[in-house]
Amino acid sequence: MTTKDRRGLLVILSSPSGAGKTTLARRLMQWDPTLSFSVSATTRAPRKGEQDGREYFFRSPEQFARMIETGEMLEHAEVFGNFYGSPKAPVEAAIAQGRDVLFDIDWQGGQQITNSSLKDAVVSVFILPPSIAELERRLNARGQDSASVIAERMTKSRAEISHWAEYDYVLINDDLDECDRRLKSILSAERLKRIRRPGLVEHVRNLNREFEEHLK
Repeated sequence: MTTKDRRGLLVILSSPSGAGKTTLARRLMQWDPTLSFSVSATTRAPRKGEQDGREYFFRSPEQFARMIETGEMLEHAEVFGNFYGSPKAPVEAAIAQGRDVLFDIDWQGGQQITNSSLKDAVVSVFILPPSIAELERRLNARGQDSASVIAERMTKSRAEISHWAEYDYVLINDDLDECDRRLKSILSAERLKRIRRPGLVEHVRNLNREFEEHLK
């Protein structure tokens, strides 16, 4: 089945920091290269090795505010003192062409997209950690943040986890390979849903025409 045979999906992955959504998103894109990643805009400074337009579109607070004012953002939120958001135009273009777009965003962004004009294309998945102790261990193992930032992330994780029931699917990432397998199964099944495959109508019409010819 090609992308022309169905409507595109907006695949939302959310989780508290350290639960594994970024790793799972990367694996999903390696599994299916046709899946495009929604590159977010942010006001935070680039980390070592990050490039503008690859990991994020790095924008000043003033530039980001203008994008919101002109309606260029599909969603946006403030996280740990910085703003993050998803530019709307490339997402709308991908969906219209039958291509799937992957979002690695928090519950606030997921909620905005789910309530947007593109809500019918949304498939949302929340990733839970196996335990709070393991969540903290993973945050420390990343080596990206200071102890104070990790403490802040841990404090916020409870509020983030409280939104789990707003998602279509919920996975517990206690085994990365198994969680990865289940996530791919979800995407495969969602792509096959009847409502996402407008070409089926014409196919059934052709089958009925064949019946009529056969009965002549």
